[in-house]
Amino acid sequence: MYEAHLRSLLSPLGIYDLEEHSASGAAVCALGTGLDTVSRRLEEIEREALTATAEGEGLARREALFARRPAAVTAEDRRAAIAALLQIDGDSLTPAAIDRTIRGCGIRARALEMGGGQLRVIFPEVAGEPEDFDQIRKIILDILPCHLEVEFYFRYLTWAECEAAGYTWGQVEAAEYTWESFQLAVPPER
Repeated sequence: MYEAHLRSLLSPLGIYDLEEHSASGAAVCALGTGLDTVSRRLEEIEREALTATAEGEGLARREALFARRPAAVTAEDRRAAIAALLQIDGDSLTPAAIDRTIRGCGIRARALEMGGGQLRVIFPEVAGEPEDFDQIRKIILDILPCHLEVEFYFRYLTWAECEAAGYTWGQVEAAEYTWESFQLAVPPER
């Protein structure tokens, strides 16, 4: 890229032999290669310097600033989690702000104020305990103010839902449910 640019700049002067096998041509080739390398590195540094465009080193360095790594896997989700964590300040203690921060960290949860300094964290898209709950719990407890009492609420199939669906033990056995898989057979929310 830069080699062609240098050749186009120097060619009109007519004082350099710009053939590939000449000393001047080789020097232009070497300079162009060096400038291409520097240009690629600068593009990478610029990309990693901004949370919105970082893909690797920039995300890892930002995540190292926090007590726990966000529960996000893809670069896009990691960027969103970092942005959410960076928004936490003294004014972030409303249930809506806490809820946004938790979801921004890649955790599919909602925070509900229960009154009296209590907060319930629910996982509406997951039946039972979410995968990697230990990590998620630590992240949530790091995010939430220490004066709040936090209750984690997990969703399981209830007897009322079984009755409303008209389940019989015969249907449950025919579907080859185990007790563990049956209690996670929560009907989708409407």
